[in-house]
Amino acid sequence: MKRMHNDSLEKVYDPKDVEEKWMARWEKDAPFHAAAESERPAFSIVIPPPNVTGSLHLGHALNSTLQDILARWKRMSGFNVLWLPGMDHAGIATQNVVERQLSKDGADRHALGRTKFIEQVWHWKKEKGGTILKQLKRLGASCDWDRERFTLDEGLSRAVGEVFVRLYKEGLIHRDKRLINLCPHCRTALSDIEVEHEEIQGKMYHIQYPLADDPQTFLTVATTRPETMLGDTAVAVHPEDPRFNRLIGKKIKLPLTNRTIPIIGDPILVDREFGTGAVKITPGHDFNDEKSGKRHGLEKISLIDWSGKMNAEALQEAKVDEALALNLASNSMLEARKTVVRRLGDAKLLTKTEDHTMSLGKCYRCKTVVEPFDSPQWFVKVNEAGNSLAQPAIDAVRQKKVRLIPESWEANYFGWMENIEDWCISRQIWWGHQIPVWYCRDCDASHLLKVPGADEIIIASEATPIVDATVCPRCGGANLVQDPDVLDTWFSSALWPFSTLGWPAEKQPDGAKRKEAEALLKQFYPTSTLVSGFDILFFWVARMMMMGLHFLKDVPFKDVYIHALVRDAEGQKMSKSKGNVIDPLDLMDRYGTDALRFTLAAMASPGRDIKLAEERIEGYRNFCNKLWNAARFILMNLDEAEAPSDAAPSPSIAEGWIRGRLNNVAQTVNAALARYRFDEASAALYQFTWHEYCDWYLELVKVDVQEGNAAQKQAARQCLRETFETILRLLHPFMPFITEELRPYFSDEKEGLSSAAYPFWESKSAENWELKRAEDYSNLAIEKFIEIIEAIRNLRGEMDIPPSEKLTLLISHNPGIENCYKEYTPYIERLGRISDLKMGVDLNRPKMAATILTEDATLYIPLDEPKLKKEKTRLEKVLAKLEKEKEALQKRLDNESFRTKAPDAYRKVDAQMNEKHSFHKKVRTHYDRILDMLSETQ
Repeated sequence: MKRMHNDSLEKVYDPKDVEEKWMARWEKDAPFHAAAESERPAFSIVIPPPNVTGSLHLGHALNSTLQDILARWKRMSGFNVLWLPGMDHAGIATQNVVERQLSKDGADRHALGRTKFIEQVWHWKKEKGGTILKQLKRLGASCDWDRERFTLDEGLSRAVGEVFVRLYKEGLIHRDKRLINLCPHCRTALSDIEVEHEEIQGKMYHIQYPLADDPQTFLTVATTRPETMLGDTAVAVHPEDPRFNRLIGKKIKLPLTNRTIPIIGDPILVDREFGTGAVKITPGHDFNDEKSGKRHGLEKISLIDWSGKMNAEALQEAKVDEALALNLASNSMLEARKTVVRRLGDAKLLTKTEDHTMSLGKCYRCKTVVEPFDSPQWFVKVNEAGNSLAQPAIDAVRQKKVRLIPESWEANYFGWMENIEDWCISRQIWWGHQIPVWYCRDCDASHLLKVPGADEIIIASEATPIVDATVCPRCGGANLVQDPDVLDTWFSSALWPFSTLGWPAEKQPDGAKRKEAEALLKQFYPTSTLVSGFDILFFWVARMMMMGLHFLKDVPFKDVYIHALVRDAEGQKMSKSKGNVIDPLDLMDRYGTDALRFTLAAMASPGRDIKLAEERIEGYRNFCNKLWNAARFILMNLDEAEAPSDAAPSPSIAEGWIRGRLNNVAQTVNAALARYRFDEASAALYQFTWHEYCDWYLELVKVDVQEGNAAQKQAARQCLRETFETILRLLHPFMPFITEELRPYFSDEKEGLSSAAYPFWESKSAENWELKRAEDYSNLAIEKFIEIIEAIRNLRGEMDIPPSEKLTLLISHNPGIENCYKEYTPYIERLGRISDLKMGVDLNRPKMAATILTEDATLYIPLDEPKLKKEKTRLEKVLAKLEKEKEALQKRLDNESFRTKAPDAYRKVDAQMNEKHSFHKKVRTHYDRILDMLSETQ
């Protein structure tokens, strides 16, 4: 393919046009498709599947940008890369969306029935679901879009069923009636980590419980939830507490009810130093109380129904006073609390109410306050003795089979995993994987209850599950009903790294799919890296570890890179209520996608939240413009019409320097990406491209292209083209759109950048001329050259000397480094606007010359009398500034406390003072010479 020319490159970079062009090209050509079988090394990432209901937010943008950088970098580095995309069916969230839609139309799911409702959800998914995947494509995500998966598609559903049956047969899945976290709004169980805890200011109520045989004697309990006392089944004291242990075995008359309950001794539940020393036990409303109830064989009374409201039947079972029970029935818990507190006050049993800071659990989806609720549910035993799911996942991290990056997250991981509870996996909704368990209508009829007015069967805990069978194993009948609950969304997500690759391969419907699944699993499992936010470390990452190790006997990934949150510019968490949510799509519209991507990568420092200010994005948009303008400048200097010279190219010192620096930057970027230091890689690319390549090399190369001989011009043009094309390859993983757009102007390659080779560090050798020259000069000559040019430019600015005015320059340098300056003579003359340049060791200072001191040389620029007077003024300002700085340092040195309490800091300040003294002496010397020169002119 012939390289494109400058006249076809627009004068101004328009991100919108470029992004639309390349999104369409990538979709058409599918350059990101991974081979199921390949000789190349494999690199695989599975995308954390966004919810089908979701739209792109900055967290997604950060996560996907970092994944894309890794995928593009590895692909260009010769790897067979699979970045597998997909979506999560998001059971509760999706059902809520569709139910709200039905509500607007005056319908509800119960009237519709389960089958038609699920059809409605699938229709919604087809019409409106998947928006986020389109937005990820706009972000530039180089996923293997041909392999997009969905947690409810046929293959993944097959894997879910297989895992459930295997775990059930191993005794790791079981059904039990116990307390779960109930969201009254979603009307479903939640696992512990789906409950968000918020610290609030509540109340502590002190209630007197009279002894049954001595009503004038009381035990006082303190509680934040007086409404649950109606379900109390005991009061506990510490068996070693001399205040109360004599009461163990006696009975309490439970206020507001017609029940008596025992006083028990429980050293586990009761802390003698906290509260009143007596604790009410409500096994139906508190998880710790439930454990105590099991230890002591206590009755469990649950006062509420699935809506979180007081249940009339339960109140009757609890023998609540009849009038009170009628008053409380169908009340919310908050309403019930007010009523109970009022009745306790009337009975003179409420002795004290005080403010109390407490933790309140809320549903992570709808933010409704959750209630402990007693109901039959399905659980995964994660810490079963002899067949633990958790322990191998703990060992894998301890043994570094899986690296958590940053490593500081290991403590959180171990803390949670070592105290992990059984996982409640059943949800009382319709959208999701319906639990693959059936019950016999003939054998278990008494345990199958139809909810009035609803197409739903409620199954009591006594019903006998039928798993992996089509007929009842007891009566042989086929009159079966399926468990109405669905599996927790995170259950299917936990299988994502291997279910998406076709596991179990042997259950694939045909030979071709079986063969492909076997190849994909062999090639890409375990996956290489997982990029995840810390908020789903336990929801998802830990569970993938447990499932991957249990079913495939290997970790699901080798590295887990955990990124931080994106916050607003003030460091506040973004929320709609605060009005500080920043829409990434809006940022992409205004600044371009590449600018947003580069910003997120540049700010992705391990363990540190990103404080996103639009000024940063605007700055990287300017970087895109800088790159575009650099391309236009280079193309203007690549005169294709000029016949190539027969002479061998003659590289200049500028070429040696820039090639060497480019080589070092490639080393830095590759090393940074290997350590997941996206920030360091971005900083190195930005610093080099803008401040070295554009600011200095493109200025230097003008001399070679415009003033050199034919061989020098040819070498300069070749270097321009090659180095800029290398920069585009280095930047491509970070800024895919603009780099794809510019590269055809500098390369004859037919393929896009996704198949181009990523630049890597080349070791220096005597045979490699450019790199050897770079080694000699990059850290010496160019620094001295830049120091001279910057000094001249600063002097022009201070003394108001216009850029067009040519100057005379004398460089009096130290012995042994003359070549460093001589090599740059044409560049100093051009960039410094010097008409007469002299160099040497210990050159005499001309009359009326401005003096500039550098590390290895003194620069003299002869001036006329007006300019000399300006120089005198300049040095007076320098001297005045030095005096202030010395005075401030001296105050610190005179502080005896500072000297004795911070000796190291004192020594540093003392060294700074010595430096100031030395510099002051030099400046004063030259200032005195200026005065002498001015006096000579009189």
